[in-house]
Amino acid sequence: MNKSQTLMIQGTASSAGKSIIVAALCRIFRQDGYRVAPFKAQNMALNSFVTKEGGEIGRAQVVQAEAAGIEPTVDMNPVLLKPALGTGCQIIVMGKVFKTVSTENYYTLGPSLIKTAEEALNRLRAEYDIVVIEGAGNPAEINLKDRDIVNMRIAKMADAPVILVGDIDKGGVFASLVGTLELLDEDERRYVKGFIINKFRGDLELLKDGLDILEKRTGKPVLGVVPYFRDIRIAQEDSVYLDERQDSPVKEDLDIAIIRLPHISNYDDFDPFEEGDCRVRYITQRFEFGNPHLIILPGTKSTVSDLEYLRHSGMVNSILRKAREGIPIVGICGGYQMLGQKILDPLGVESSEKEIDGFGLLDTVTEFIPEKSTRQVKARVILDHGLLSGTEGLELTGYEIHMGQTDSQENASAFRITETPEGVTDYGDGMLNESGAVLGTYMHGLFHNREFCRIFLNALRRRWGLPEAENNVTTEKTDEYDKLAKLVRENMDIPAIYRIMQDNT
Repeated sequence: MNKSQTLMIQGTASSAGKSIIVAALCRIFRQDGYRVAPFKAQNMALNSFVTKEGGEIGRAQVVQAEAAGIEPTVDMNPVLLKPALGTGCQIIVMGKVFKTVSTENYYTLGPSLIKTAEEALNRLRAEYDIVVIEGAGNPAEINLKDRDIVNMRIAKMADAPVILVGDIDKGGVFASLVGTLELLDEDERRYVKGFIINKFRGDLELLKDGLDILEKRTGKPVLGVVPYFRDIRIAQEDSVYLDERQDSPVKEDLDIAIIRLPHISNYDDFDPFEEGDCRVRYITQRFEFGNPHLIILPGTKSTVSDLEYLRHSGMVNSILRKAREGIPIVGICGGYQMLGQKILDPLGVESSEKEIDGFGLLDTVTEFIPEKSTRQVKARVILDHGLLSGTEGLELTGYEIHMGQTDSQENASAFRITETPEGVTDYGDGMLNESGAVLGTYMHGLFHNREFCRIFLNALRRRWGLPEAENNVTTEKTDEYDKLAKLVRENMDIPAIYRIMQDNT
């Protein structure tokens, strides 16, 4: 290829599988020797990540960059929307908080944001052979088309051929594909070069008549039918995945209950547990607790609101009762803030309440401030008891995304942050209570540190009299991306996709 190529993956609906198809294509193109990068002009997701430069972008573009074998940057997701309470959202532009606005006011920002997106895309095109672009929702949402900055407007800007993905698992895939084309303008339809049927289960022969009719009616080819899969472990973009996932099988081993908060974020923090011979359950109601070996309060975009939800639903009392029974509890980020004595919000960053009571399980107080902390960190474990038994001195990597600072009256930390992108540093993070059964930290990605996760899970097993496991977390991310690429190569016409990109130059 003599110049930068573009390819755009759009979908018939949210969660049709656009993100995972982009990740697969990024991996395939990289395997074929091309420099490839992902791009999504505007993403709406609570799962986010911090790049090396300290910018916040959607988790999906990080996965896609990993699949491409490159470092994620803010250019790959120049606009990130994080839904807040009511109908508002926090707008992240080029990795930094821009403002929090209502949905109505957000659309007035379109002209400036489309320029930002175009500049980011052009930088990627100057550096890479191929840029694989992801759309959002459905490109034919006729009530939003005039304000679009992520679907057909981007396809036209990049002169990118579009492949339309439909989710057959939810039913109505043929109607959704044909209906999407019908609602597109004539000049938009010419950008659509073919279809992908995603999440198929069953006998492909039974689908053939439908594929033939689809191609005849639209004049566009079906480029692949990708099977539904569960055995490839790749971080998901949003909490819709939690609606579809199944609890890990019941095993004679660790049972981990994760509280599914209304605004849960970065739940991929706990993906390593799925590989560690653990039963992992996301729960929303008191009767679902059972008798877990560990309870986790995850990150959240709205700490105060989710804490009030837990209080009104009775979950707070249930968690406190479990704590008194000796069940360990871990809080990450917003979950860590909840575990403390109080949350202070004098400037109304998250709530009209100036002071909110926490769980009282850690001797900490959190105060919200307008500035958002977003940084990658290196850290060291500095304690060696309870949940952290055997981990003292381990070096860790992770990242912080939080509004608010948490202080301990005892000034006792569980970890020391030793390095950020700005250089060597030395400050405390997190807290482990005196009994060693309640741990909190701001570090996302903590359990992705494989040796830490292995020792942590075995310490938990010893606590409950369970046998230790030799190898808890063994799967490399690169292996998972290769498995995904192999699956897609076997079920998609990759040579045809190359021809589509070449013919578009």
